[in-house]
Amino acid sequence: MTDSEALIQRNLPEHLELETLLRMGARHLRYQTVQSVDIDGISIPIRVIELGSRAPRAPVIGFFGGVHGVERIGTQVLLSWLHSLIHRLDWDDSLRQQLERVRLVFMPMINPGGIWHHSRSNLAGVDLMRNAPVDAMGPTPWLVSGHRISSRLPWYRGKRDEPMQPEAQALVNTVRQRLLNVPFAISVDCHSGFGRRDRLWCSYARSHKPIDHIAEVLALKRLFHNTYPHHHPYIIEPQSIHYTTHGDLWDFLYDESRERYAEHIFLPFTLEMGSWLWVRKNPRQLFDYFGIFNPVIGHRKRRVLRQHLPLFEFLTAATQCWDNWVPGPLQREQLAQEALKEWFG
Repeated sequence: MTDSEALIQRNLPEHLELETLLRMGARHLRYQTVQSVDIDGISIPIRVIELGSRAPRAPVIGFFGGVHGVERIGTQVLLSWLHSLIHRLDWDDSLRQQLERVRLVFMPMINPGGIWHHSRSNLAGVDLMRNAPVDAMGPTPWLVSGHRISSRLPWYRGKRDEPMQPEAQALVNTVRQRLLNVPFAISVDCHSGFGRRDRLWCSYARSHKPIDHIAEVLALKRLFHNTYPHHHPYIIEPQSIHYTTHGDLWDFLYDESRERYAEHIFLPFTLEMGSWLWVRKNPRQLFDYFGIFNPVIGHRKRRVLRQHLPLFEFLTAATQCWDNWVPGPLQREQLAQEALKEWFG
């Protein structure tokens, strides 16, 4: 093992695991490097991986992780899902048939510099999920919603009127080119750190008002509950009922999808894994900033790496068969009213 490989193994084992998966799944996967990050003299590529249908209008589901480097469990969960898919494709005819009708996009490690240094921000000190050129509508919580004071403080947005950070721009370009231009797409961005329960958030956070597709969000929630009545207890809700933020990349992309592709449906979600539960069961993690956002004890980490796979399988099937459950015009209006009542009171 070279010195560089030893450094990567110590600080960024997720990169080596991803490269191994790319070799193992070479006959099933298509991938490219969309950006590179220089970390302590080592160039780490940011990969985008595709599998499934090549049809230009096939529905797409995108899985994203590692936006906040300290929340590396998001990257690890996606690598676990990718590992499962690659091995199943070697023998599972039903999965092969499913992937003829749906396309999967993976961007599992968006901020390798942050993961390497156990930092929420990228190497420039910018919080990538506060870096888009959009502002929240109305009052926002101080600092946590994003600020331009200093990169020494968390949630720093970057300087006004500067281009987005390279990692953020790579994510935006990927979604533009691979998700927004198809009739139906879902994105799942994996994070950790909020509360003791796992949440599947409709990730539009610049306004307390519901998004245009709030009826579709409620329809998907009910579809999941009806299909898996004893599922892992996710809270499925709009993110904005808790707080609003400036510069959210998914807000920026959703707004763009409405402007450029008004006839398409793009549903952005965040899987927010509730790390407070891990801390409550192991309070010593409070003394390690990394431990606040990630399971540290081995059996808890293994549980997290497997417990979200049924959700990913459901969302993939729901993307493939979207026209079987997306509400029609009359049902949509009723669902929108029910969504307002359920989430916005």
